[in-house]
Amino acid sequence: MGLAAARRLIAEGGRVVVTGRDKGRLDAAVGELGDQAVGIAGDMADLDDLDAVMGTISERFGRLDVVFANAGIGSFQTIEQVSDDLFGQVIDSNFKGAFFTIQKALPLLVDHGAIVINASFGLHRGVPGAALYSASKAAVHNLTRTLAAELAPRRIRVNSVSPGYIDTPAFRAELSESAQAGVAALSPAGRIGTVEDIAAAVAFLASAEASYINGHDLRIDGGLTAVDAAALL
Repeated sequence: MGLAAARRLIAEGGRVVVTGRDKGRLDAAVGELGDQAVGIAGDMADLDDLDAVMGTISERFGRLDVVFANAGIGSFQTIEQVSDDLFGQVIDSNFKGAFFTIQKALPLLVDHGAIVINASFGLHRGVPGAALYSASKAAVHNLTRTLAAELAPRRIRVNSVSPGYIDTPAFRAELSESAQAGVAALSPAGRIGTVEDIAAAVAFLASAEASYINGHDLRIDGGLTAVDAAALL
């Protein structure tokens, strides 16, 4: 989703900085994105890495217009299966990373800039086996609303996107083809979402066209959380 968002922002005339822990994947992403992209390796849950990333951005560009806090992991198990280590790993990746990415980016973010946070449809419904994951995404959902108020004096807009089931490598790895078809049947849209669906929403929320949208969570789930799935079967 992050790569697709970067691709969309470049197509609309932007320059992007992408980050990630895996330097090999990061280099491949930059190679695909071309000259308008810069890659800086780093773990967004590591404050030293974040300082280094923001320092490089400051030296090379001097400012940020948009921040898309996208880093995160999926983790699904019953509450009895959650260990202290796993709890820390998920919260670090999904909440701490987003929180401190924004904190460290704020000195570079221009007034009237935009922040978009990647949340999840899971925060809008109870899903068995997703207590920890959904709670971590609910945290960034509340962060969206709180920062929309806190950053109002600078006219910085803060919104989140809540993807439904999206066709990504991780999604395909976790679900069999039959399970993927079953998930598609739960959505009134009749299909799995694409990364381009998410990228389009991120680009919109980052743009002047969304200048009066603030503190909002945009569900991009084909109607999954709005319609009784039983009515579709």
